[in-house]
Amino acid sequence: MKFKSFIIIICSFIFFNCSNNTNTPEFIKKATGRYLYNSDEIVEVYFQESELYMKWRGATNIRPLKVDENTFFVKEMNEKIQFLNNLSNKKDYIVLVQKEENEDLVYNFMKLEVNENVPSEHLKNNEFDKATKGYLTIQKNDSLDSAVDENSFNSLGYRKLRDENFQEAIEIFKINAVLYPNSANVYDSLAEAYMKSGDTLQAITNYKKSLTIDSGNARAKKLIEKLEK
Repeated sequence: MKFKSFIIIICSFIFFNCSNNTNTPEFIKKATGRYLYNSDEIVEVYFQESELYMKWRGATNIRPLKVDENTFFVKEMNEKIQFLNNLSNKKDYIVLVQKEENEDLVYNFMKLEVNENVPSEHLKNNEFDKATKGYLTIQKNDSLDSAVDENSFNSLGYRKLRDENFQEAIEIFKINAVLYPNSANVYDSLAEAYMKSGDTLQAITNYKKSLTIDSGNARAKKLIEKLEK
């Protein structure tokens, strides 16, 4: 009799957990999508066999633990999340559950439209004009945003240059020059990319731009003399 009762309890527990992990078609439709984690980074929510998964910061199969019908714990973020609609703008959001009862509700990560991309995605797709426009908007909203850090762009450009992806390097340095038109270094880097790609004329032009801003750039002077010969 005790064994039979034990089996019933175990079966009930398994049934409850299986049921609890099931997401309704309505919820799946509502939650599926890409959410703006910060100005240039997204969280993607998708489902496999009705179970919720996430892609975030290079991890492609994050599996949040379902707490209740609309609440999940994401250990990679160390946060509980919910999927809510903001009535003020009628947009869907991922919301971080408040840790204290008296905390104000914050709509954290807005769901993007189907064809809406962040600048880094445009950059990845070689849509350089769209990427430039997006980064300029970010810079206008917050000039200290890490997504538009001059040194980060410079490092990315040189990684492309080391891999001999000359055109990508040039485009990245060009974006940096648009963002920081008064920086001698961005034109120096752009000139180097042109030089290594074989475009001597543009290399000279940009080394001269660098010298206009920083007349003490001895390296640029030597390279101009060399290239002009």
